Amino acid sequence: MSAAGTSLPPVGVLGGTFNPVHYGHLRSALELVERLQLQQLRLMPCAVPPHREAPACSAQHRAAMVGLAVAGEPRLICDSRELQRKGKSYTIDSLIELRDELGADPGLCLVMGCDAVLAIDTWHRWRELLDWAHIVVIARPGWHLPQSGTVARWLAGHQLPAAAALDRPAGGIIVEELRPLAISATEIRDLLAAGRSARYLLPEPVLDYIESHQLYQ
Repeated sequence: MSAAGTSLPPVGVLGGTFNPVHYGHLRSALELVERLQLQQLRLMPCAVPPHREAPACSAQHRAAMVGLAVAGEPRLICDSRELQRKGKSYTIDSLIELRDELGADPGLCLVMGCDAVLAIDTWHRWRELLDWAHIVVIARPGWHLPQSGTVARWLAGHQLPAAAALDRPAGGIIVEELRPLAISATEIRDLLAAGRSARYLLPEPVLDYIESHQLYQ
């Protein structure tokens, strides 16, 4: 599959607290790069989450761990732009910045999980997201997209097959089923807080960083 109507393959962006980044994030990111033939996928740590309490681990530490995690994979990039802005980290602001950098033609794909989509109507300026990017919904076992209500109508009005959506720069909703890795950042934090090993749940350089900075103790 390729974005026949654009000069370059699309760029993806996956936001999150990444507290800490782990193999579940990274495997899903790489599968999306290959499934949608993205030129790159940017993992974008959220500095000040609008819908939850800010993590105890600083945004600078979380971004540093993402950078270490993707250092060996050129198709994955740590995008720390939200650390440079004051106030809450609104996704719409990041998409507008990215579109300005990429230009009007390349596809831009905002990746989110089903759980985020269920509450998308609580996001800041949520109806404008599709003006700037496609939305790629990662379908997980046990999650179901809404069948009625505002979000259901919005999904139905914009959902397209990936090939059709990626032939344009923005405006489509793509649903992709990916292999789930049952790894939880909460579980990792709990293990570390209990003095137990989190090895093989996240990259070794990230674990070394956590230990050297005494995070999650």
